[in-house]
Amino acid sequence: MAKPNLLKIPVQKSAANPAMPRTRPIWSLRRSEIVWGYLFMIPFVVLVCVFTLYPILGSLRITLYNWNGLDNPTQFVGLRHFAEVAKDPYFWNAFKNTVVYTAVLVPVQLTLALLLALVLNNAKMRFRTFYRTVYFLPVVTSLAIGAIAVRLMLGRGGAQISELFGIDPPISPIASPQFALPSVILFGIWHSFGINLVYFLAALQTVPEELYDAAKVDGANGNQRLLYITLPTIRPLATIIVFFAILGSLQVFEQSFVLTGGGPFFASEVVSGYIYSYAFGGSAVGRSVSSVNIGYASAASLFMSLVVLGITIIQAVVLRRTRKA
Repeated sequence: MAKPNLLKIPVQKSAANPAMPRTRPIWSLRRSEIVWGYLFMIPFVVLVCVFTLYPILGSLRITLYNWNGLDNPTQFVGLRHFAEVAKDPYFWNAFKNTVVYTAVLVPVQLTLALLLALVLNNAKMRFRTFYRTVYFLPVVTSLAIGAIAVRLMLGRGGAQISELFGIDPPISPIASPQFALPSVILFGIWHSFGINLVYFLAALQTVPEELYDAAKVDGANGNQRLLYITLPTIRPLATIIVFFAILGSLQVFEQSFVLTGGGPFFASEVVSGYIYSYAFGGSAVGRSVSSVNIGYASAASLFMSLVVLGITIIQAVVLRRTRKA
């Protein structure tokens, strides 16, 4: 009795051409991939609708009412809150402080982070992992706890620090209207410096070593390699890092609220602190609980959200042009 040939596998033949095996149409494969793609997107879409779109629509509705957050909003005021926000000098003072915070922190912090990333990216540098860890430690430290520690240090020893810099009379930096906002900026630079350092280190890893080797063969020095190889190569990622830093700085809150309470005399109050004080009241910036009006706070937050949305649109346009270039 002959043994069966196990290597011969029966293959279904196509009706049009019996010599060719029957295959699945390409359009059917694509259709199934599209269906599964939409199925995987359903949980994300549901979460966005529940935790993002619904609160935004609810906030838009609340802007039309005077509401203390306890009872149902019944006192309809229309668009009056938006007009009051536009005329409030304290809001524009907080907006100015937020812009100053962003305008100073972003270029200073990113420049220092890029320079240090270039240094730590050197494979021949000893203990570079240790240095990366040291600079990243503030990021994993609680922002509120760090601000409290700095406030205690500057509150008790601030006069001695100001005396070292020749400030007469000696005064704590966080208690001075001239130095409160710079103190908040310096604290913000220290706390979020490590994350931007990691971003730039990741961007530098994308530069092919072959480009550096070819440049060395052509006689390019270190500055030329930086200007003509490193910076152009990481430009798309650097653009994203810059816009992330801007958006994060515009949302500053704990740095000001915990470190200085927005004071003294509203000198370091930012938009998020302004909104918080009207939403919950009793803040350190001097507003009373009677000033609580979540409808007014929602109107102010909507204005700031439009600013952030405008920056996001600019980011998308810049990124598109950067990729085309």
